[in-house]
Order: sequence, then C-alpha cells, then structure tokens
Amino acid sequence: MAGIYIHIPFCRKACHYCDFHFSTSLKLKNDFLDALFQEILLRKDELSGHEIKSIYLGGGTPSVLSAEELNLLFEQLERHYLISGVDEVSIEANPDDLSYTYLKDLKSKTLVNRLSIGVQSFHEADLKWMNRSHNAKQSLQCLKDAQEAGFENISIDLIYGIPTKFGGRFEDNLNQFFELEIPHLSAYDLTVEQGTALHHMVHEKREVKLSSGQSENEMRYLIAAAGENDFIHYEISNFGKEGYFAVHNSSYWKGIPYLGLGPSAHSFDGASTRKWNIRNNMKYIKSIQDGKTCYEKEELSEKDRYNEYILTGIRTVWGVDAAYVKEVFKPEINAYFEKQMQSMKHVFHSVGKTFRLNNEGKLMADQIASNLFYV
Repeated sequence: MAGIYIHIPFCRKACHYCDFHFSTSLKLKNDFLDALFQEILLRKDELSGHEIKSIYLGGGTPSVLSAEELNLLFEQLERHYLISGVDEVSIEANPDDLSYTYLKDLKSKTLVNRLSIGVQSFHEADLKWMNRSHNAKQSLQCLKDAQEAGFENISIDLIYGIPTKFGGRFEDNLNQFFELEIPHLSAYDLTVEQGTALHHMVHEKREVKLSSGQSENEMRYLIAAAGENDFIHYEISNFGKEGYFAVHNSSYWKGIPYLGLGPSAHSFDGASTRKWNIRNNMKYIKSIQDGKTCYEKEELSEKDRYNEYILTGIRTVWGVDAAYVKEVFKPEINAYFEKQMQSMKHVFHSVGKTFRLNNEGKLMADQIASNLFYV
C-alpha cells in the first residue's frame, strides 16, 4: 500500500511562526492546478502496482480550494492511481474557510473523509499574536459545524509554548478540546524558525525568547490530561482515540511509500530513494509546463536508513525493534545501537525486543535520537 501527499501552496495570511512553503497571493492558483494535474500524469508510474490507502492535502491551506476544484483533482488521481480502496482522504483547513455550506459540500460531494483543522488556540489574544486568519469564535463554530455536517474523523492542531503574561491558556485550550469530543489532536511546541516573522521579532528584541521550561511543563500536562481522557499518545505530537490514528501520517513513521505532488512536496519509495520538489511556485509551474519533473533526489546509504528508522521509530508507540536492527543493518551498526541503548534504558520501557520512550523520554526525544544516530 502507499500514500499520496499533495501540497497546496496558498494561504490567506502569513502566520508569524510558519516556515512551510506558501504564498499569500492566489493569482497563480489556476496555473498551479493545471501544473499539478500535469504532474500527476508525468509521475503516474511512480506508484505503479501500489494500492493507495491514504491521500493527504496539506499546505499552505488546501481549504482555499472549492469542492469543485477538489473533485477535479480527485478525478485526475483516479485516472492514474489505484485509489478505489482508499481508507483516508484528509484535508488541512483553517476555521475561517469552513462555512457550514462548504463542510456539507466536502462531506457529500467529495472524497474527503477526514478534517485536520488548524485551530492552534481558542484564545483571541493567542490568535492575534500568531497573526492567524481566524478568530476564537470561528475556532469553536467550525468544529461544531463539522460535526453537524457529518464528519466524525476530525483532528485539530493546538500549539503550546506560546509566550503569555497570563498562565493557563494551554490548559484551557485542552479542556475545550476534550469538551468538544474530537477524536484526534496534533499538538506542537512553538519554535522560532529561521526566516519567519517571529524569528525577526525575537532577533530585534521586539518579542521575548520562548521558554523551554514553559514548553516542558505544558507538554507534561498534555501527556497526563490526554491519558486521563482515553487518548493514546501514539506519536510525539499526536494523540488519538482508538481507531482514529492518522493513516497517512503513520505511513511516514512506518516507512511506507508515498508520493509527494506540488511545490516542496517530498516522496519516498519505501526503500532507499527520497525526492523533493522545488520550493518555488513559479519555477514549479514553468518546469511542469515544459514537460519536466521538478524534483531532486537522493539515495539513502545504510547509515541514513538506520538513522531514519531511529528518528521515526522512537517518536511512536510502535518504538524501535532491536531484532529488526540486528537483522537489517550491518554488525557494526547493530553493535553501536546495543551499546547506546544500554546507557539510555532509563528513558525507555521495553516489551521483548521493542523499545518505546517513557514519558520522561518523550520530553527529550530529539536528543535521544541524536545519541542513537550512527555517525
């Protein structure tokens, strides 16, 4: 099985913290869609023989596309890929795009069966600080409308570690989330990324540096509260009720093949080849118009494949399997893995040969992965 990721590179507004590829101008939208449909044709053989189990529309903000435009996209995919047995079709959306009419159209007229909604916070002050395009009222209303429109498989994004003079906002956000009975949560620690407006403001001392202590405390609270509300912490940033884990995102962590379409989208063949499309809308469109693919690629070495297995595996409830490491990788890598694990057993719990981070380990997953990398 395999997945398809489609990057829609448009947003109505630039959030201060975001470093994903997007444009706030929609003037190239039609040209982009033409190019995207052509890229689907150009790359139709890359998943030949694979049954597609997930389609994920990310961005940017894919909800800038109408139901009609989405259907044109799905029709193009149907012509060239085996999507009749798809389990999950997700679309990322912002609350201000999700009118009740649009939600009903998504539910009744398109293949979309899962919503990933960028709420980020239910507090007006937080949303203004982040320069979000929606307000707190829209955050709540769109979720109620989505449920009324018939969507059950809904995820929201929340951000923790937001600097504030007033404590308790993230806890309030979580309580609001639990009250709404949404089955999936993606929670992300706010980071200052190079080139963003937030990075510039911190550099110019117009904004305070983020507090790692605040982020750690809020993540501890998140892990505890999620467990008390019967959510499974199945990946560092993701919490789901039983039966509501993200199918598409899980494919990234499990090494399942996926094809990335659209500017900046990444692909993986499930073995050793990675590709990534050019991160520029105009160059992407021009390249496709000329009948050329627009990606670079690399072949992963054995060391790269081991490091990626560690990086993705320890972030998940499935963990890393010592038997797999021994079977797949050369003896030197296995010996290194065993040696490093001996010194870090206190941050793992094990079941047989499988090692999973405990709650303390989850607070420093990146550092633990780095210590296990074979350099």
